[in-house]
Amino acid sequence: MSIVKINALTVPAEQREVLERRFASRAGVVEGSDGFEWFELLRPLEGTDRYLVYTRWRDEAAFQAWMEGPMKAAHRGGGEEGGRRPAASDSTVWTFEVVQQAGPKPKEESGE
Repeated sequence: MSIVKINALTVPAEQREVLERRFASRAGVVEGSDGFEWFELLRPLEGTDRYLVYTRWRDEAAFQAWMEGPMKAAHRGGGEEGGRRPAASDSTVWTFEVVQQAGPKPKEESGE
């Protein structure tokens, strides 16, 4: 089964737009990676200042290959070294194994 990586980013209110813009500008970077299955950037609505970056991968090896290749290249020149201040003040990565999953049931055709 797949693995899920969730990067919990603490983002001050004044940096939210910056973070979202940076993710939007990198659209397409991860989608072509071998073993990549899904991505979502989740904006907090209440009770927290943490954004969640959700990615799902075929296995840990696929995730690690992306981390060492395309992800490293995408972040080159960014952050404080590149003259840009990081949008997040803290980052924690959680790893989960998918043990069950479900999607919506297909709608039955009405015979009309």
